[in-house]
Amino acid sequence: MKTLKSIVTLTLLLIGFTSCMDEYTEEFTANKPVYLSYEDLRSAVQLTESRDLVNPGKIYFKDGYLFINEELDGVHVIDNSNPENPTNIGFIEIPGNVDIAIKNNTLYADSYIDLVAIDISNINQPVEINRVEGILPYILPETDNDYRIAEIDEEKGVVVDWEITKVRQEMEYHYYPYYFKTEYDYAYADMTTNVGGGDQGTTFGVGGSMARFGLYDDYLYAVDMSVLHILDVKDDENPKDIGKQNVGWDVETMFIYDGHMFFGTRSGMRIFSLEVPTVPTYVSDFWHITSCDPVVVADGYAYITLRGGNDCGSTVNRLDVLQLSDNYIDNTLVGSYPLHGPYGLGIDDQILFVCDGDAGLKVYDVSDKTQIDDHMISSFPQINAYDVIPLNNYLFMIGENGFYQYDYSDLQNIRQVSFIAVLKEQ
Repeated sequence: MKTLKSIVTLTLLLIGFTSCMDEYTEEFTANKPVYLSYEDLRSAVQLTESRDLVNPGKIYFKDGYLFINEELDGVHVIDNSNPENPTNIGFIEIPGNVDIAIKNNTLYADSYIDLVAIDISNINQPVEINRVEGILPYILPETDNDYRIAEIDEEKGVVVDWEITKVRQEMEYHYYPYYFKTEYDYAYADMTTNVGGGDQGTTFGVGGSMARFGLYDDYLYAVDMSVLHILDVKDDENPKDIGKQNVGWDVETMFIYDGHMFFGTRSGMRIFSLEVPTVPTYVSDFWHITSCDPVVVADGYAYITLRGGNDCGSTVNRLDVLQLSDNYIDNTLVGSYPLHGPYGLGIDDQILFVCDGDAGLKVYDVSDKTQIDDHMISSFPQINAYDVIPLNNYLFMIGENGFYQYDYSDLQNIRQVSFIAVLKEQ
């Protein structure tokens, strides 16, 4: 009998105890999500009046027009028919946009978790013509690191901002990728292409070295930190999701050259073959110290900038030059050259353009791969350079203070021909 009474007493105590304390709920100050509904997200693409550059990201060129990403907001459209007087003609609003690529008259853009196809055959009246919903990762904007993240309800839409406030919620753990803003890029960022040429009437446009989008044959590729998303774009206006595959980890950039993908990762350059475009095949790696490292490839050589510090790992800042073998397997490092804090780079024949952060733009003759640092042609130290596209004797460069354009037809007299300033907050 005493045993039964003890059990009853213990049960009542437990009930009383648990009714006074909810062990699965907590209250704390947090980053509370601010949502954009899926309905609003998917009805937001439109052309508006031109606006100032505020937070410019990637640059892209196609058929006389420059497209400059405004991070997470959309794309500036610049008429560059006269490089000495580029004209900002409009802004395409695309919430959550970081990257673009263009095939013929169709502009592909990321919009948070969606891929959007926009008809730009009439550049003054761009029209959304298709959308592949939910193909990209659910990614969060940068948070205030002094506070935790409150519960996220993906059913409410995409998170576009945070409100610092008190929240009470059940304890839950969920992993999300972040748009963590570094000096160099977003964790999941640029989606441009680096192939094609870019003259009037070409199939593909041309992007910079910070790209995470690539066009090859009838396929569009978008890479996040570890996964390559593949879309069939045989019908430009009707992109189709045909699958995805893992391509390793810490992927930051993608460059397509000679039927191969060159991924810049924080631990090295990774090469995949596009012999079967729907199933890219791993070929080889070139390992280096942990760093941020975009890559460009031309004439059998890969040029890789390594930047250390902050989220990029080590303190080493340099340019590596890699001679590529015919099979892209037995590749050889032929030279390493110190730099200040490099970001993007571009190559035109034997002329290499390097964005060396706040050390500015540097131009090298790389005919002799073993003595590159002895053959600097010019430098522009009074700018903070981020990424470049060299094309037809003009260099398009995006930097901290704006968009710069240079005429390098005379390498002994490279001159700035135009500039579009970034609007600085007062």
